[in-house]
Amino acid sequence: MRDPRRDQPWFPDLCRLPRLAALLGLAALVVVVLALAPDGAQGWSAYRFLSACGLAMWLALAVAVLLCKLRAPLSRLSHRLGALAALAVAAAVAFAGAGVVHALYSTLGAEPLGVGFWRFTSGSAAVTVLIVALALRHFYVSDRWAAQVEANARAEADALQARIRPHFLFNSMNLIAGLLRRDPAVAERAVLDLSDLFRAALGAGEGESTLAAECELAAQYLSIEQLRLGDRLQVAWERSEPLPWELPLPRLVLQPLVENAVLHGVSRLPEGGTVSIALWTDAQSLHLRVRNPAPPQDPSLASLHRGAGHAQRSIAHRLAWRFGPRARVTAGWSDGYYACEVTLPLDA
Repeated sequence: MRDPRRDQPWFPDLCRLPRLAALLGLAALVVVVLALAPDGAQGWSAYRFLSACGLAMWLALAVAVLLCKLRAPLSRLSHRLGALAALAVAAAVAFAGAGVVHALYSTLGAEPLGVGFWRFTSGSAAVTVLIVALALRHFYVSDRWAAQVEANARAEADALQARIRPHFLFNSMNLIAGLLRRDPAVAERAVLDLSDLFRAALGAGEGESTLAAECELAAQYLSIEQLRLGDRLQVAWERSEPLPWELPLPRLVLQPLVENAVLHGVSRLPEGGTVSIALWTDAQSLHLRVRNPAPPQDPSLASLHRGAGHAQRSIAHRLAWRFGPRARVTAGWSDGYYACEVTLPLDA
């Protein structure tokens, strides 16, 4: 299964000109600090200062270009392992670059900055690693903050748009109108279920729901759709107790997934099918899985598939905003069935 949020690399993008300029400026700033240090002023001539600035900026440029090219493979690693690998790359580049510079100076019968080979190369590598670590941490935090702000904005926008679809309203009202004379009790129940659905939709961006409320809302939606589709729609709930029924959740997390299962799956099959909704927990997580039979993806129906993907991305963004990076939404089609699974940390 594929996680929509993992499509974007987590490693900071150093290919941007502002970030490249920031790294070069930071490298030059380190040289300025060293030159202005109380015990470092002696021996710092203009030539030595310019040479040190040139070396620092050259190393910063080499590291930035290399990490820019390695962004994709580094992002495939875990955050900790990727960061360590990036720092190892920076250290290796700085060590090799400083070694080349020292060798060039040695052939001219001089030592750069008046220090030996190992002191020069190891010191350059250590300073480069510190600069790169600080820069990457700053860029990472900046990216995460920007992503959270964007997710919050998109969550609010999606919540305003995450209304029950108009076609569902029209179909439901026509269904209720047809039931009024034939079965008033069922029509009354359908009206109450429909009102609860719209009440949840109107409050999608306000406050929180619970796991119990989300399951009840999904059941009400399925109840209305069963009146419309009849025996073509079957529903199977699998609840593995104990479950954290009072766990706070954003509104409209489960119902859109169930709606996708009916709209893009069961309703498109002449024989219909069963929508299975499973809930279970393990040591640290809550799992919700919606599974349904579905026709193979047809390129002519790309707009429908994009609609389903948009709902999943919206839910993923809202859950990431509420639970952090450990919240996941994965989905995939296999052997005639489509499944979407939500995983939430219980200790968030």
